Amino acid sequence: MTIEYDGSDWHGWQIQADLPTVQQAVEEAIETVLRTRPALVGSGRTDAGVHARGQVAHFSTDLDFEPFRLQGSLNGVLPSSIAVRDLAPASESFHARFDARSRRYAYYVTTEPRALDRAWRVPIRPIPDFDRMNEAARTLLGTHDFDAFCRTASETENRTCTVVRAVWVPEGRPGDWRFDIEADRFLHGMVRAIVGTLLEIGRGRRPPEDLIRILDSRDRTMAGPAAPPRGLVLESVSYDGPDAS
Repeated sequence: MTIEYDGSDWHGWQIQADLPTVQQAVEEAIETVLRTRPALVGSGRTDAGVHARGQVAHFSTDLDFEPFRLQGSLNGVLPSSIAVRDLAPASESFHARFDARSRRYAYYVTTEPRALDRAWRVPIRPIPDFDRMNEAARTLLGTHDFDAFCRTASETENRTCTVVRAVWVPEGRPGDWRFDIEADRFLHGMVRAIVGTLLEIGRGRRPPEDLIRILDSRDRTMAGPAAPPRGLVLESVSYDGPDAS
């Protein structure tokens, strides 16, 4: 399944006790349509308030159904903030999380007042130096220990990630920018911590080369504050082989 959602009213992807989550909503929709509730496995977690355009998930079932009809039925019962964009059979060995080759996120900002897309585009003032931020972002490319950009409460022990893209890109409207970042994996809170740190560099509060010192420190307190969740979108997840997405 490829799932799109507006995370504004959800407490992230993963099921939590007594809190509404995207995974729970999709599982409940499947149960309503198929009269059974298989466990849904996502490609990764997104935090509360974070959106997705291309979250990938899988579930296993012995039931026989037409994927196109199931997709339509699920979209008929899901909340309007969640949409199943694609649903197709996968090999029995396919795993949405462990088979993912890379994940791509984008963080959306604007330097101009906005009304229509304020739910997912974060206004930033004063206007940062995007060239300066891109100079620093190039430091992120390659394989590094991103402990300094991971939430201290995270249970993840392996904090090494390989980043293949990290760049600020101007968009169509004047003042609109996005930060594109793609990696083999991401840590809890990693992208928002990176964006918050880059914004400090863009505003002259840190030199671009400070990013190297932060990475080497492996200390979350050395990095900047996390950017707000509403600007972050999981854009896509890539796979190899016949189940590539």
